[in-house]
Amino acid sequence: MLKLAGVLLALMILFGILGFVVNVAGAITKVAFFVCLIALGVSLAMKALKKTP
Repeated sequence: MLKLAGVLLALMILFGILGFVVNVAGAITKVAFFVCLIALGVSLAMKALKKTP
């Protein structure tokens, strides 16, 4: 019975860490996506500004 409780505790900790990692990865992905969008917008704006002398 004690061994089962230990296994369940270990699984809970493991899934907690996995969930945390997934959340962090999702946040990093969102941030990277916004950074890419901003960079794209800036590069397009620079091209538009360079075309008009």
